Amino acid sequence: MAAILFKWMLVSWMSWMHPFYVGVTEVQHNKTDQTLEISIKLFIDDFERGLAAQYKTTVDLTNPKDPKQTDAWIFQYIQNNLHFKVNGKPVTLEYVGYEKEREAAWCYVQVSNVAEVKQLAIENSLLYNVLDQQIHIMHLNANGQRKSGKVMNPERQFSASF
Repeated sequence: MAAILFKWMLVSWMSWMHPFYVGVTEVQHNKTDQTLEISIKLFIDDFERGLAAQYKTTVDLTNPKDPKQTDAWIFQYIQNNLHFKVNGKPVTLEYVGYEKEREAAWCYVQVSNVAEVKQLAIENSLLYNVLDQQIHIMHLNANGQRKSGKVMNPERQFSASF
């Protein structure tokens, strides 16, 4: 029993010493609205570090001093680090907003005028500017199919055909 307790405590201590840095990007094709709805989940403290490094200032996503400026920084950061191609063609992101959920920030963007998705490619380098161990899990949903993948820094690209 003591050996099991020791192993559990060792694993807990090691996970505290070497945390995981994981972000999730969920993409849903909405055929009715002809949009790609994109949700990005990042830990708030990591995201604040990424934004602060990019813009050379302190960023507080929980209590922003200037919400409009914070939204502008978030959207610019996403535009710089998250790129999509639909059916082989680059598309333009539109910012919807962000919200907090406990320790995470959910950021929402969309792509308009997407009638059909046959192939979807993502280049994701969010937080690579501050976290060498960053991992991104991506879930792509189109045409009734779900495709998932993972990229680890320095990898950036994931694509799926539907």
